[in-house]
This record gives sequence, structure tokens and C-alpha cells, in this order.
Amino acid sequence: MSQFEPDAKIFACSQSIHLAEKIASHYGVELGKVTFSHYSDGEFQPSFEESIRGIRVFLVCSTFPSADNLMELLLMIDAAKRASARHITAVIPYFGWARQDRKDKPRVPIGAKLVAKLLESAGATRIMTMDLHADQIQGFFEKPVDHLYASTIFLPYVKSLGLDNLTIASPDMGGSKRAYAYSKFLNSDVVICYKQRKQANVIDTMELIGNVEGRNVILVDDMVDTGGTLAKAADMMLAKGALSVRAICTHAILSGDAYEKIEKSAILELIVTDSIPLKRESSKIKVLSCTELFADVMHMVQNNKSISDKFII
Repeated sequence: MSQFEPDAKIFACSQSIHLAEKIASHYGVELGKVTFSHYSDGEFQPSFEESIRGIRVFLVCSTFPSADNLMELLLMIDAAKRASARHITAVIPYFGWARQDRKDKPRVPIGAKLVAKLLESAGATRIMTMDLHADQIQGFFEKPVDHLYASTIFLPYVKSLGLDNLTIASPDMGGSKRAYAYSKFLNSDVVICYKQRKQANVIDTMELIGNVEGRNVILVDDMVDTGGTLAKAADMMLAKGALSVRAICTHAILSGDAYEKIEKSAILELIVTDSIPLKRESSKIKVLSCTELFADVMHMVQNNKSISDKFII
């Protein structure tokens, strides 16, 4: 690195330290030192314990619940701005609040747009994230967004399984584009689940569009929250003659009794990334790390190189 372009530094929010340590190791630097002071009422204050003047800082923070994770990131961005960082890249492997990307009924917020504005107002000059719930969220930002795809991690693993009669499935209509992209790369069939909800996280009905008899099915989605959709879809597909059902979900939110649902379901294997730390281990859950992908792209961004070769689909 030339004297005119100092190297970058990587810092992490408190709930993403393990992920950030692995990213920093792949990047080739030590994770930067940041401390958090806590008041008795729950308020907290981040402090960078080393100079960041005139350099690019990467702030690693998945904004899964609680809202403290997002607040930590906003405060760290503001602190970096006031400490004269040259560039502030918010690295958000899991972009929370992304399900609120539109008004689906009257008098509700568009939470994803609000979060985008908060990040920009705080001082972020670039956003780096992976498998957004909706691609159009990129348009909520006026700053550059590097939207990475976990397909670069998942597809080599799927190919290594050597499954015959492979069918890619989308658990809902909204994920059909993702399913078709996977199927095109794997040269497989596609089926789609059509579901209706009574309310958030509660499925009313589910029907299958397509044939899975005698097929090895892989459900593909951007996240798994309660696990209800995957469990119901897997049971339905086995009842319709599928040989096996696996699931690929980038972000393992796994709230409530999701672990129990997955373990009791017909799903043979749930494959996720480490964008969100698992609450506990499960024999059915396989974690593939996204850290090398992020470290490589961070290097490219720092050195003003194209990242297009990091996109498989």
C-alpha cells in the first residue's frame, strides 16, 4: 500500500466480534480496538482506542434483533466520522428490518428505507451487505451499495453433494427469482410454494406449484426465522413423493422454537452462513462461513478493483 493510501482498519459491534475476527484474519489485519461504556440505564457509548484519521474503516455489524445492534453501528459510524476517518464502510452481513421494504397495508412504516437514511445520516460512505430480503433496498441508498450473493458460498457445496434428480424450490412467490437463478446454474427443475399468511410468521395455507415426485429438493431462501415455512414445505414435498428435502437459507435468525421445528421436520439438512451467530448447535444445521467472501471484497473495494468476479448468480 502506498504512503498516499493507508491500509484499512476493521472494527466490530459487540454481537459481531467473532464474525469480524474471522474477516480480519482473512483480510490480513488485526481486529481494531473499540470499547463500549455502559450506563446503568442501558445507554452505551463506543470509543475507538486507536487513530483512524485519514483511513478507510470497515465497521462489521449484522443488525439482527435487538435494536441495540443497529444503534451500536450508528454510534460507531458517527464516532468514526468525528474522528476524521477518510471512508466509512458499514459491513452489514445481515441487513435487519429488510422485511419492511414497502407498505403492505395502510399506516405502516417502510423500515428498510428508514434504516438506510439513518446509516447515511450517521456518516456511512459505503454499504456492504449480503442477500438482501428485497433487491430494491439498494435503491433506498444514495451511497454505493455492494450487494453480495451467498450463492458464491452455497453453490460449490450443493455441487459437492452430487445429487441426482435435483429440483430447486422457492418457499414463496417472492423468492422465485432466486430459485430460478440457482436452477439455471445447476441445470435443474424449479418448483414454487404458494403460501398465504394470517399474520406475520403464521402460515394459513400452502400449495405446491410443480412436481417433486422422485426428486431431491433444495429449498432456497434469504433467511429462516421461525422455521415454520421450511418445515411445512418439507413435509408437503415428502408427502408428494420427494426423495429428500434440504434447505439453503443465508441468514439463520432462528427465533422462538425454530430449532425444535427444524430438528423435528423432514428437512435433511439446513445450510446457512455465519452472518448471524447460532444460538446453539444442531445436528441438522450446517454453517458455511461468509468471512472469506467479505474479506476478499473489502480488499477489492480498498484497492479500487472490480468485484464483479465475486458474483456467480
